[in-house]
Amino acid sequence: MALYVQKFGGTSVGSLERIESVADRIARSVRNGHQLVVVLSAMAGETNRLVSLAHQVSADPDPREMDMLISTGEQISIALMAMALQKRGLQAQALLGDQAQILTDDRHGKARIKSVATDNLDRLLSQGIIPIVAGFQGRTDQGELTTLGRGGSDTTAVALAAALKADECQIYTDVDGVYTTDPRIEPKARKMDVITFEEMLELSSLGAKVLQIRSVEYAGRYNVPLRVLSSFDSGEGTLITYDQIDGQPPMVSGIAFNRDEASLTLVGVPDRANVAAQILTPISAAGIEVDMIVHTTTVAGQADFTFTVHRNDCSQALALLQPVAQSLGAQHVKSDAGLCKVSVVGVGMKNHSGVASRMFQTLGQEGINVQLIATSEIKISVAIDEKYLELAVRSLHSAFELAEDN
Repeated sequence: MALYVQKFGGTSVGSLERIESVADRIARSVRNGHQLVVVLSAMAGETNRLVSLAHQVSADPDPREMDMLISTGEQISIALMAMALQKRGLQAQALLGDQAQILTDDRHGKARIKSVATDNLDRLLSQGIIPIVAGFQGRTDQGELTTLGRGGSDTTAVALAAALKADECQIYTDVDGVYTTDPRIEPKARKMDVITFEEMLELSSLGAKVLQIRSVEYAGRYNVPLRVLSSFDSGEGTLITYDQIDGQPPMVSGIAFNRDEASLTLVGVPDRANVAAQILTPISAAGIEVDMIVHTTTVAGQADFTFTVHRNDCSQALALLQPVAQSLGAQHVKSDAGLCKVSVVGVGMKNHSGVASRMFQTLGQEGINVQLIATSEIKISVAIDEKYLELAVRSLHSAFELAEDN
């Protein structure tokens, strides 16, 4: 008998009909002899509705009260699911994050899990009761309710699986696994049966939306086998694991992208050692995350310094850079909010040469100019004009032979 933590997202429980369907799936798993802990998101659209209500009342809602409000979405879905399972003759009990003993820090709206005690869950499981846990929420040492940020139910599920030493954490969503790229961009994208945590972490951080990146980090840290499945179809999904993948890993496993990139350039800054720190310190202090960085010497004693940020942070970053540029004697500051980032990812890159040359040759043949480059041991990312995103993804997907029929 296996112990599984199963998480169902908002689209999976988006209506009463969907809740009944998921209840049937859970019932089949239990009757096949498995123990389950179930984690649910709010019904699709419910969190957005609650956020909209808050902003109709206040232009700047208090973070604590926002947590009190938006956490109610999950409370609705877990209660309805417990009722649906009880109707099927199963014992089930809905639990809030606090009742599931999920302890977090005190950062309202983006709390991080500090620990999970399993006493209550162990007791319920030993009595044959299915715990139905509200995802996305926990409590502080002081008993304050907190939420974990968008996608936080994934992290809830992984944290519970780690604490319970579950055989697998199964994330049910509206896709049937992890694909080599977004099938909406490249219809020939192929579902992967297995992928490493290292690759999944890179894909999530680079724009793949299948799993919240924090949940992948948590699963990797505690070596929790993680599987992505569809709540609408059958199938084995995609297993994310530390175990060695059979055979030689491919040179590239997937293509990720992010549309929301912007670049900022200080033109004509002094070409000296501490300039980068002077430029980036106010950006960091404002909580703006910097992605790619390029420092290019132009003429003797001068350089251009370029970096990218999320598009939503571009205006704020530009305002912060104006006094810095003046103090450094830069010629001017320019920005470009029309960029995207495209990345090739694969653990096989560790043992293959020629990935970069094939990538740049492919983009060059399509007339796509690369503006910035960032690399790691298993990824190469480039910033390009957003208008070329779909062409770049499809061309690279073909060049690295990732399609289903290859």
